[in-house]
Formats: sequence, C-alpha cells, structure tokens
Amino acid sequence: MIFDREHECMNREDLRQLQSERLKALVKRVYDRVPFYRDLFDKVAIGPEQIRGVEDLARLPMTRKYNLRDQYPFGLFATPMKEVVRIHASSGTTGKPTTVGYTRNDVAMWANACARALACAGTTEDDIVQVAYGYGLFTGGLGAHYAAELIGASVIPISGSNTQRQLMLMQDFGTTVLCCTPSFALYVWDVAQQLKLDVTRFPLRVGVFGAEPWSEAMRRDIERKWNIKACDIYGLSEIIGPGVSCECVEAQDGLHLNEDHFLPEIIDPDTAEVLPEGEWGELVITTLTKEAFPLIRYRTGDITRLNSEPCVCGRTNTRMDRIAGRTDDMLIIRGVNVFPSQVESVLLMSPRVEPHYRLVVSRKGALDNLEIQVEISPGLYKEVSEGILSTDDVTTFTEHETLVGLKQSIQKNVKDIIGINVGVVFKEPGAIERSEGKTQHVIDLRKE
Repeated sequence: MIFDREHECMNREDLRQLQSERLKALVKRVYDRVPFYRDLFDKVAIGPEQIRGVEDLARLPMTRKYNLRDQYPFGLFATPMKEVVRIHASSGTTGKPTTVGYTRNDVAMWANACARALACAGTTEDDIVQVAYGYGLFTGGLGAHYAAELIGASVIPISGSNTQRQLMLMQDFGTTVLCCTPSFALYVWDVAQQLKLDVTRFPLRVGVFGAEPWSEAMRRDIERKWNIKACDIYGLSEIIGPGVSCECVEAQDGLHLNEDHFLPEIIDPDTAEVLPEGEWGELVITTLTKEAFPLIRYRTGDITRLNSEPCVCGRTNTRMDRIAGRTDDMLIIRGVNVFPSQVESVLLMSPRVEPHYRLVVSRKGALDNLEIQVEISPGLYKEVSEGILSTDDVTTFTEHETLVGLKQSIQKNVKDIIGINVGVVFKEPGAIERSEGKTQHVIDLRKE
C-alpha cells in the first residue's frame, strides 16, 4: 500500500525542485529565528540569499550532537514555546537529554511520515497493530501509534516490557503487525518457547522493527521463528522519531526515505567530505519542513549508503541501506574497523548458536583483543550436556569436540569475512542478559 502517492512516487526532478524551495525557506527561517544558526552561518560567511537550492547544500555548516546538548533545553527551537505542543527527549550519555519540540504541524507531519513508513511495510486499515516500543519521552511508541491510527488500523498501545502480557494480547486480540526493537522480538519469542506457545500459529504477519542496528541474518532468524515478514524502520528523535524511512514489504531492499521532509547526504565520517551515491559513510539529514526544531545538515552518526534507483514497489524516493553501525560504536581492533552488526551476521551463519551475544574488548599490553560471547542453541546444549554425562571422560563443557569444532568454524569465518582474530566463548541458553529495549552488545574494558 502506498499511503501518499503524490510524494512517495514523485518525479525526481519535481522532488528536487520541492526540496530546493523548502531548503531556501528553511535556511532563511533558522537564520532569522535561531541565534545558534545565525552565528554558525556568519562564522563561515554564508547568508540565506546564497542558498539557491539543494546544489548549495554542501556550503552550509553541519550540526553535531554536542551542539544540541550545548543548547539544552530549548536553544535550538525556532518557534515560541506557546506554539510548541509536544516535547520529546532522547536519553543522553552525559546526563542531559536532547530535547525536541513539535508544533501542531510537526506532529501532523510526523504522523504522516510514519504512516507512510508503516504502510510501506504492509500495514493497512484492516490490521491490528501492537505497539511495543516505549511510550513517553522516547519517540518510538507515540510515533508508531499515531501513524497506525492515521492509516485506520486498530492500535494496541502496550508499550515495552510485560512480555507475557504481550503474548497474551497478541494471541487474544489477533495482532497482525508488531512494532518493537528486533532484539525485543527475539526476547518475546524466547519467552513464548518457555510458555510452550507456537507463535507461528498467531495471526501476526508483519514486524516493523527499528531503534537499533540489526543484520540481515537476524532478519532471517526473526522471520523464521515468527513466520512473518520483518521490515526495518529508521528514525531518530533529533530528526522526528520513527518514520524517516522504512523498507517496503514487497522488496525489503533498502529503506525508502521521506525525502520531501528529510534531505539526506552521505559523508566521510573522518573528513566530512560529501560522498557520491552508493558509497558507504555517515548519514547527514536536513529537516526541510520541521517548524519547532529544524536541523541543518545534522550528523546522525549512522553508517549507511544511498540508492536513488526506483523500487519494484513503485516508490521513487531514495532508499538507504540498513544501518551497518554507528561511528560511535565502531570498534577498532588492531587497525580494523568492526561493527557489532558485522559480527552478528557471521555468528548467525551457524544455526547452532543463538542471536544473543556480547563483544568484550580488552587490552593486553599494547594489543586490543576481542572476545565473542555467544549462546549455543538449546538443542546443541542438550547434545553436549548429555554427551559429557554419558562418559567417564573428564572432558569439560568447553572442551567437547562439537564445541571445539564450532568455535574454530566461527573464528575462521570472522577472520575470513571481517579480517581479525577473535576469542569465542560459548554460553548456555539464557545466560546472556536479555533486553526489553535496546540491547547493549559491546563491553569495552579499555575504557575502564
């Protein structure tokens, strides 16, 4: 289903003209109304009259996360507080959150953009949508909620946590679309197995998963376990929340960006040079239509690439690849750049391990070391345990020949695909802490 055919299937030339008009208006508005941007533009000797369209975008300075924190709480707002009807905030690693304001028009635009995203993933007015993203200051829950209502679907606003209730309502209410983080979807599936529930018999047919990087291998794992289509949705609180882009259920080949609202670029994260289409780099977004909290060339920290080729679904807007990682969670191990999602993809090449893992980074002398802790499958655990108990051998759990072979296989795959030597430690099923929200996969002991 295409929710907004006028903008999702727009001719590329017409879209570029619309983006140019909105960019010019945006630059003038922030220069006139936001002292931070006026000072920033003045420092590089750029005035609104010099921006004639998207071809001049690269002349504008970039906005960074620390700028938002420095202007806490409302220093970047471009409208009076009496026009701000909603305030969201993202959790901050330095104590202070990043605050985001919305006017009534912003809320309506957000609902429309996110409705496009859910519709892109196959949601219709006939669906029952279970929103298991968190509600409150986090944008995930309310973004998906308003979008589903705008489509005309029935909404179950259960929020996160309450895992057994999630399953009960999913079964009793006949949920057909689930919105949550991919790690939470796997966590709910684990609980369903403990309760001996066959979730493949549920009416659920689509999952709209986001808020954290996840791999293609994890998608296949979720789809197999739940017997659904799993689509990736992207957004971040600073830009709008969920609804910046989403995969279409037809192709599942890149996330369609709502380019009439969010103007994307890809830059080299080290040099900030704009990269050509198809190159991997850091995603930069300019918000073309936001009123209360507009951002110019905001560095998201997310690593992806862009593709403007039309999609088989009929949409013509640019697609972005699923997020490969973040510039701030990238690990550098002996000179090699490593993202958790890369390791996840390698692990899930084996059906004998589960998608529950930790990456523990330590330093011995001058060398960095990466240890992968991963759970083995319940079937393999049973096989190994029974094998040890049935013999008088003093073989330990980790020395079992099956696990030794599996460890060597994983180490070889990581070396061949990613290019580093790693340690592998197997954990019993359920040993690695589960998360009902975003999962923390990296423990970096070098920082301690």
